[in-house]
Amino acid sequence: MKNDATVIGLISFAHGMSHFFQLLLAPLFPFIKDELGVSYAALGFLVAVFYTISGVVQPMAGFVVDRYGARAVLLGGVVLFIVGALIQGTATSYAMLALGAAIGGLGNSVFHPADFAILNARVSTPRLGHAFSAHGLVGYVGYAVAPVFSVAIGAAFGWQSALLAGAVLGVALLVLLVLNGRYLQIELKPKKHSIRTEASVLFTLPVVLCFAYFALFAAGLTGLQSFGVSAMIEQYGVAATGASSALTAYLVSAAVGILAGGFVAARATRHDLVAAGGMAVSALALLLIAMSQVPGAALPALMAVAGFASGMVAPSRDLIVRASTPPGAAGRVFGFVYSGLDVGSLATPVFYGWMLDHHLPRGVFYAAAVFIGLAMLTVLLMPGRSILVRNLPAVKKA
Repeated sequence: MKNDATVIGLISFAHGMSHFFQLLLAPLFPFIKDELGVSYAALGFLVAVFYTISGVVQPMAGFVVDRYGARAVLLGGVVLFIVGALIQGTATSYAMLALGAAIGGLGNSVFHPADFAILNARVSTPRLGHAFSAHGLVGYVGYAVAPVFSVAIGAAFGWQSALLAGAVLGVALLVLLVLNGRYLQIELKPKKHSIRTEASVLFTLPVVLCFAYFALFAAGLTGLQSFGVSAMIEQYGVAATGASSALTAYLVSAAVGILAGGFVAARATRHDLVAAGGMAVSALALLLIAMSQVPGAALPALMAVAGFASGMVAPSRDLIVRASTPPGAAGRVFGFVYSGLDVGSLATPVFYGWMLDHHLPRGVFYAAAVFIGLAMLTVLLMPGRSILVRNLPAVKKA
């Protein structure tokens, strides 16, 4: 299709901005903690609120997208992100931060179901692989930009200004999507089965294992994203800008790893070993940081190694997930499986915050390494783990 590049670009950019908003607040925790006088555990609860609402609503958003269309749902999610950032950017109390987190979580819930519905419907089958790769890559770019953006503005003008600046970027995204709305429209087909029948596929063993993988991986990633900066500051005594640079190195390298992993996945016959090997390297790098085996100046380099290894896993992992998805169930499965990211992200922030409140910063890295190791085990159990790329069936158009 002649509009493939435009559709891929719009959806990938929207996905990147959703990741940007996920990580806009957390790097500002050291500033907020001092000004509002709240604990890290309380701040971790804000992350839990965000991902709890997102995780609960995301599977339902998948059904709404399938039945009523993805464009309006996607635009609504962007609006909610903007409103949440505005509330937090004008916050003078913890309650306002919590309200903004709740609204932002509701907005976050729509992106994976809407994104994948539009990509599957509007992008030609030969280019779907490129579409999924770009979608994941730009998501990591959003993660990488957020901590540098928020810490730089927060240090110079205050944490509220950083959040308000994020809201302005959200408005720019909304305008872009509205002006190009014709590329996001998809044709809906009448549903022949009840919601209960359509939902039954979500409880098959392969899909549940995919869900478990995303939940465990997110549990580890959330610790790094939300508390990695604070943990590095306390454990290694580095400046906030240096710690945020290390986190950015992780996220940028993860994006590069996704690109490299695509070439690896195209030639591999055992995607489970590729994915497991990458996660093993990532977990080992985090263990070295937890054990204080590197100087503070080397943190960006070691975080980059961990990020590259985790990113390289993504293409092989996605092929395993696709092989575990029954025909005709992509929309529902994507909504459910990716809600595992929210479940893993909501389940652990208070725990990570508790460790920092009790001066156990290295526990953040130990816990992240353990969760990534457990995710590795789910990959080794997944069906379809040794399927060749050239033997995958074509994705049916929506």
